[in-house]
Amino acid sequence: MGKPYQLMVWGFLLIVAEILLITVLNYLTTGMYYSLDVLYCLPVIQAARLSSIHALRRSDTQLPVIIGTFVALVWGAAEFAAAYPDYPLDALVLNAFARSVTFTVIGRVVAKLWRERDYSRKDALTELANRLEFYERFAIEQSRSERSGRPYSVLFIDLDRFKQLNDQHGHQIGDDALKVVARILTENSRQVDTLARIGGDEFVMLASETDAPSCEKLTNRILDATEKTFQAQGWDIALSIGQATETGNKRSIDEILREADRKMYIVKNSGR
Repeated sequence: MGKPYQLMVWGFLLIVAEILLITVLNYLTTGMYYSLDVLYCLPVIQAARLSSIHALRRSDTQLPVIIGTFVALVWGAAEFAAAYPDYPLDALVLNAFARSVTFTVIGRVVAKLWRERDYSRKDALTELANRLEFYERFAIEQSRSERSGRPYSVLFIDLDRFKQLNDQHGHQIGDDALKVVARILTENSRQVDTLARIGGDEFVMLASETDAPSCEKLTNRILDATEKTFQAQGWDIALSIGQATETGNKRSIDEILREADRKMYIVKNSGR
């Protein structure tokens, strides 16, 4: 069982527990002046958020439908139990149907909004950050560095001979190569780092609290990993990586990126 699936299961169980808790509390207040009915929207919204995280825009999970229907049934059952035997059965069925439809619509709309928000900042092919999100995180890192006095480093990464790979093997193989690069970068980064695809075959990594020697080690580790993978796939491609290390916000983001880009071209032209 993979970690994403485990998180999905735990998230689902927590949502179910929340629904049952709301139902118990709502049942205890039945017949009084207080109502907790509106709280049923919370697990529906959480289910929508969980759905948007794990659907990843490729497919839409049925979690909002399941949770919306479950909420409607539990809510109706609690009402029925509280008013029994005076609660009409046809009212139970009609209320459960209307609530399940309402909660399902709310859940799907919220899930769609969350996915659109997330993927307005993501590269659809590699699922890394895009330029917009990268610049926002870069500004945050500069402010953090300014306060702490600790350096950060930027890696500007270009895929050499990528056009030839596309011409010889087709764009599907080219897309696979980009995904492989994204995976290797992810495996060699930390959660505090930011990875982005900012061009066709150009990637950047913002390594938080990383000085120049540590950045050099990181670069070599990435180059070793990609070289082995590319050779195993039979792809005649390689990475060129330029580095820049800075502290605080003395220089703009574009200036730092230009330095890393310039060093990347020096590496590329040297044939390394």
